[in-house]
This record gives sequence, C-alpha cells and structure tokens, in this order.
Amino acid sequence: MVLSIEVARLSRTDKDWCHLLELCQVFGTLIADADHIYDLSTMDDQLVLGIKGTLSVVELKVLKNRLLRGQEEKARRGELFRVVAPGYQCVDDDHIVKDPDLRIQTAIQLVFTKYRETWSARQTHLWFITNQVSLPVNRRGNGKNTIEWQLPTLTFVGSILKNPIYAGAYVYGRKPTKMVVSEGRIVKRTGRVLPPEECRVFIRDHHEAYISWEEFEENRRMLRSNALRFGSDESVAVIREGHGLLSGLLRCGRCGKKMHVRYWGKSGTAARYLCAGDHFRKPRLHR
Repeated sequence: MVLSIEVARLSRTDKDWCHLLELCQVFGTLIADADHIYDLSTMDDQLVLGIKGTLSVVELKVLKNRLLRGQEEKARRGELFRVVAPGYQCVDDDHIVKDPDLRIQTAIQLVFTKYRETWSARQTHLWFITNQVSLPVNRRGNGKNTIEWQLPTLTFVGSILKNPIYAGAYVYGRKPTKMVVSEGRIVKRTGRVLPPEECRVFIRDHHEAYISWEEFEENRRMLRSNALRFGSDESVAVIREGHGLLSGLLRCGRCGKKMHVRYWGKSGTAARYLCAGDHFRKPRLHR
C-alpha cells in the first residue's frame, strides 16, 4: 500500500502519475490517503485517482504561471534583480546603485578606460594580467553574494564590456530559453545573448552608469569589428602571427563562405585555409 496524507500531492506530471497507477495495477498495490483507500483493480477508483491527478497538475501549472507573470511584471518595472553585476548593489530589493566601495568603482571604470586606449578586449585583458591588477568578481556561498578580488579572465573582461548595465540600462531576457527534444528527452536550451534592444525588457537611463550609452554602443561596434567571424564587415579580421595574409578575405569557390585560417607545421606558421561550410563535415584545405 502507498500511503499519502493527500494522494493528489503524489502527482507532479501526468506521465509520472499514470506510471504509478499502472505499476500499482500490475503489482496489486493499494493507494491510500486520509480520506479513502483506492483499489486500482476497480474502474471507479481508477477514475477518481485520474481526476485527482489531473486537478493536481492543473493546480501546479496555474501557480507556476502566476509566479512567472508576477516576475515578468516586476521586470517590466525594472525591479527584478537576481545577481547584480560587480560594481553595483541592490537596495531594498527593487533598485540598484553604484557600489559605495571606491576601489570597486575604480576597478570597473579602469576596464573601460583601458579598452578605449587599446580598442581590444584581449589587449585590455593582457594589461590587467601583466600589471597584476585584480578585478571584483561575484561569488555565491551560503545563500549570499560576496565580492572576491582576482586576476580577470578574457571572458570576464568581455562580459563587462558587453553588459548594458554599466551604461545605465536595465535588460531582462538576454538569454532566451526554449525546450527542445534531444535523444528522445525534452531538455532546456539557452539561446545566444540578444542585443539589449531585442530583449523582452529594455529600459534606458534606469540607474547611474559608468559609461554613456553612446560610448557603450561604440565599444560594441568595435568588439564586433574585431571579431574574426562575427564582424559586420567580413573583410575585417584580427591580425595574427603566421603567413595567412588572406585571413578574412578568401572565400570558398564552391559555397562562397568565408574561409578560416589554420596554422600547421613545426613552427605553427604554415597557413591552410578551411571552408566554414564544411567545418563539421569533411574539411577542404587549400594551400
């Protein structure tokens, strides 16, 4: 016998509930709650349990939808904060201000200053590593967020330069999620990071900024143009060591896509060009 204070609480999804009822029928197991004992060999008890399970699933979905709608409305007001980026603090759970620690403010501002000097996220990162200058990083433990100082990674420097929060903007829904079927199972996948203007909620001049919105957009354009594959002008690419002088210029004669350089040989400077269209299939290499 399966005992429960309230049998409907055993149901979390229709699939799990139906599986439990099926197993109880096969093994002759009873199900009991505070009000009744159910025998799955009888049609009436099967019907009652089926209705209770359906009502339980509906109740859970209604509660979840209400919570999501409340969360969405709070985000539209610019008051929803999960983890605030370094350099800011959440006050009264509904608005953010610059961190009162001047060391943190100076460190965050230094990232933008050095980027404006070099116009390269990689060179900015190398400056912090070479000069052993640490940056504040969020660390979560025991249910609280704390600030730790450490040498930054290139990804962390890029995340600061691309985060619109430092330009005084509030965004919600930068990484949309969707449910997909993978290997016969339903899994949640996170999509690419959206531009601020395409997010579900976008509020400019929401809080005090480290840089102006115009400077943020200029930084974003430079980051795109510096990228090897994602620049708006495909002829613009990062200058690297080696003999690949046609990097960013050569296109495949079959599919027309821009080709990517790969270096081979003992010294790693012998250039070969790889077709992006066949990157995940059979590669075509050109001398």
